[in-house]
Amino acid sequence: MAKLIPRISSRRNRRIRLRKNTRKIPQGVIHIQASLQNTIVTVTDVRGCVVSWASAGSAGFKGTTRRTPFAAQTAATNAIRAAVNQGMCEADVLIKGPGLGRDAALRAIRRSGIRLELILDRTPMPHNGCRPPKKRRV
Repeated sequence: MAKLIPRISSRRNRRIRLRKNTRKIPQGVIHIQASLQNTIVTVTDVRGCVVSWASAGSAGFKGTTRRTPFAAQTAATNAIRAAVNQGMCEADVLIKGPGLGRDAALRAIRRSGIRLELILDRTPMPHNGCRPPKKRRV
């Protein structure tokens, strides 16, 4: 069998830098999806690439405590902390869903020091919706 020749990489003598720390994001978009069971906060840059995200479940809340406003506030704080470390100072906020954590997440974002340019409610509303089920006969 032939002997394998070890490859000498050029990275061996260099320090490897993490890309996360070098990226500077001055503006961004914060998406809040507040469902009845959970609240998910996603921070993206202007082009839509995800910078960081957090949910009430990933913040350590399980069961019915995930739907509480405090869990949503904790999730928003966790998601924004990573974005602020990368230099984010202004953002737009897009809120979607009927959950309890909508207002609490927005309050947490306001307290973080990020300047909010725009707050939009993108909750889908039906224009007459689906056909209702037929009447129940007892």
